[in-house]
Amino acid sequence: MDVITIVGVVAGLFIIISLSEPLAERTRLPYTVVLAIIGVIIGILAIYAVDTGPFLFGIPETFLVFDFSIRSNVFLYVLLPTLLFQVSLGLNLRRMADDWVPILVMAVLAVIVATFAIGFALTPFTSLPLAACLMLGAIVATTDPSAVVSIFRNIAAPQRLTRIVEGESLLNDAAAIALFGFFLTFVMMGVPNPTLRDALVTFPVLIFGGLTVGWVAARFCAMTLAWLGRFPLAQISLSVALPYLTYLIAERWFGFSGVIAVVMAGMTLNYLGPGRLSPANWAWLREVWDLLAHWAGALIFLLAALLVPGLLADIQAWDLFLIAVVVVAAMAARLFILYAILPSLTWLGLSPRVEPAYRVAILWGGLRGAVTLALALAVTENLRVTIDIKREVGILATGFTLFTLLVQGTTLRRVITYLGLDKLSPLDRALANQVIAVALANVREEVAGTAKRHELNREIVRSEAKRFAARLDTAMQKAETLDDILDRDRITLGLVALAGRERDMILDTFREQLISARLAERMLSDADRLIERTRSGGRDQYRATGRVSLARGRWYGFAVLLHNRLRMSGPLARMTADRFEIMLNQRLILRDLHGHIDGKIRRIHGRRVADLLHELLKRREDETKSALEGLRLQYPGYAEEIERRFIRRIALRLEEREYDTLRQDGLIGRELFTTLKQELADKRKRAETRPALDLAVQKTELIRRFPLFAEMSEEGRSQLARVLKARYVQPGDVLMRKWETPRDVCFIASGAVEIEMAGQKHRLGRGEMFGQLALLSRQTRHIQVTAISHCALLVLDEPSFRRLMRRSETIRNAVAESARRRGVTIDEPGLPG
Repeated sequence: MDVITIVGVVAGLFIIISLSEPLAERTRLPYTVVLAIIGVIIGILAIYAVDTGPFLFGIPETFLVFDFSIRSNVFLYVLLPTLLFQVSLGLNLRRMADDWVPILVMAVLAVIVATFAIGFALTPFTSLPLAACLMLGAIVATTDPSAVVSIFRNIAAPQRLTRIVEGESLLNDAAAIALFGFFLTFVMMGVPNPTLRDALVTFPVLIFGGLTVGWVAARFCAMTLAWLGRFPLAQISLSVALPYLTYLIAERWFGFSGVIAVVMAGMTLNYLGPGRLSPANWAWLREVWDLLAHWAGALIFLLAALLVPGLLADIQAWDLFLIAVVVVAAMAARLFILYAILPSLTWLGLSPRVEPAYRVAILWGGLRGAVTLALALAVTENLRVTIDIKREVGILATGFTLFTLLVQGTTLRRVITYLGLDKLSPLDRALANQVIAVALANVREEVAGTAKRHELNREIVRSEAKRFAARLDTAMQKAETLDDILDRDRITLGLVALAGRERDMILDTFREQLISARLAERMLSDADRLIERTRSGGRDQYRATGRVSLARGRWYGFAVLLHNRLRMSGPLARMTADRFEIMLNQRLILRDLHGHIDGKIRRIHGRRVADLLHELLKRREDETKSALEGLRLQYPGYAEEIERRFIRRIALRLEEREYDTLRQDGLIGRELFTTLKQELADKRKRAETRPALDLAVQKTELIRRFPLFAEMSEEGRSQLARVLKARYVQPGDVLMRKWETPRDVCFIASGAVEIEMAGQKHRLGRGEMFGQLALLSRQTRHIQVTAISHCALLVLDEPSFRRLMRRSETIRNAVAESARRRGVTIDEPGLPG
């Protein structure tokens, strides 16, 4: 084919792609099924055109358009990396981390189970060796659940369930292709079969090698993207090169899994990219990749379907039976995962509960597609594979794919309808009626005001008002069904709406460039978790999930351990600075949500529910304020720097709006506008730099502000800072228990503690210490010390404290005074009598 013909063919394929989407909407079939049907039809025409030659339509050159072959490398090296990279680039990694167990089970364990189930089921009925049957099992084990995912999104299925299916669609391709490559070595002639030892060594090397290559490539790409900050087109161009270079380097240079390398590269850039690119450039990059993946996904289905008639050219009756065996074995393997493994994970608390109806939808929606056909084509092209294996693999893989597309794909929507998944629950239907009634009432007021302002014809206005009033009356009658809803359900609906509005406000904050993309992703992940758990658990889950977002978490505890034991302060400083910024923005958002309750939710759910929502929101606001105050006490001065930075960013955003308005009104020209925007970009770049949180400086600052250490010289305070350990505690933490002999003395740098002794309680605050009397008297004290607020403590061990007493008269006097107040006798040289 010449270049002109190739251009014409490509243009024709894109025309088909553009028409397939409205055709799928009209026929109510999955988009990929429509593409596959069209591709099969074109493939049949291609065979007929090549056979008839010049006689087709009477045009001699027509057959040349159809006489082209598609190699498996087109799928594996051109189209597949695009799809895998875009999916991994768009994942919500933080939310997927909550469900990593069921995702891995559905993606990896399900592929392994299907591979062996199909392989062993075929062995008694075919002359193919077991290795070839297992290879076929790996080829058809990869699913393409895009159809069921799109339907789940349209029917508002639980987000966690949709996320699990999405994760399966990404990772099972990698797992199946890796297994396929492994079993292919057993069936190729002239290649020694790997031993069990080789398998145990080679397969993990393929996986972890691919992960390493993908991670390194994405890290290098992220650094380069940051360097290209002023060139958004260059950033996008580099991102397009990343998956292909990663695939080639992993496959050709090192012999690792290129698919896994591409997935890892996409996930790594997904995690690092928002922090290295500006919000606008990152959003643009994601949009470009969405378009590329749409084209690649359509082309891979369309081109793969073109191969179907050729692969099934010599199908026989016995082959139909073998296809049926593959169908039954694949269904049995998927049934085992859905009805045995997933319920076990749910019982262990590792997976959300999947309702029976959704399990049937996932089972029937496990379509096979382009990846299966591409792997089958790779086998038929392999010169080292025998003709019998090529024939059987090509026919069985193609026949099974056609069954899933033409039988399962065409009936999937009807199955969804039969299961009732396309219908709103009674609660949501009642809410919809109430929303319609409130909306129509608001519209009536707006229309009446508009007609009055513009002095429209009264007769026309009166006529239209009657029609609208009838519609409003009908809506109000339906809305009365909401009166049957329990207050508990009303509150749940109100909280879900409130959490949804919170998510929208986080997005608005990000668009206004008041928060970085990295932190916005984290806040959005928390908001999604809040919506999901509130929908299932009501107000209790709303409060509990709200506290989870304020908790420090396991990684924070690990960072504290690194700081306290190994003096590695970097992770703790970074996480603490993130907490400052997130809680500051969250507190502002929670305050603004009260207006949303009064302006929107009250009209739908009534005053009683609105008042309760105000109360629940106020509790979250107070908890956030308390956590923020605790950080302020622990890190004096740093919170003020964060707030100053926040105010500067708001001022720059408002200044930018003013310039935009002046430009739109024509009061400033393009040259001046460009200059002002450039100056503003330079100022924003400086304002974006977050002040560093130096924990060592913070500890020195705490010592300097401590009254007991005021008399010490700067050198003495520096020496003391090296032996003092900073300890941060939360309200309710027990710092000293009864019957314990303390080995340390604690100085309260900020916050307050409560001492319980002999049935009496005393409070100690900033500038005081505890533990010194029990330590010096060498007696077990009957006291318990509990933190009653967020506290920053400076902890000194016994030898260091005794040396400090010998050097500081202020400390000796303070110890003597505390002993006198509590009636404790201490025989310590140097203490005032």
